[in-house]
Amino acid sequence: MKHKNIGASFDSFLDAEGIREQVEDVAIKRVISFQIKAEMEKQNLTKTELAKKMHTSRSALNRLLDPEDEAITFKTLKKAANVLEKKLVIQLA
Repeated sequence: MKHKNIGASFDSFLDAEGIREQVEDVAIKRVISFQIKAEMEKQNLTKTELAKKMHTSRSALNRLLDPEDEAITFKTLKKAANVLEKKLVIQLA
């Protein structure tokens, strides 16, 4: 039995399955969530403290930190970066 995706790239597999954009979105969100959590730990900030400094609710912060929740705004990302004294870098590639 020959498999149609053997020898193909992972991107072409995702394209063939019609899920490339969804998988990329989740991967990006997971990286962002991981980076924010790591910086919170480094700075010994709790969720409550970060939410307060961002002038947002803890539930909004939970959505930002949830790797599965893709519905985050640029404004929220920028607030988190500023509070954590980091620079938000977004680029087209």
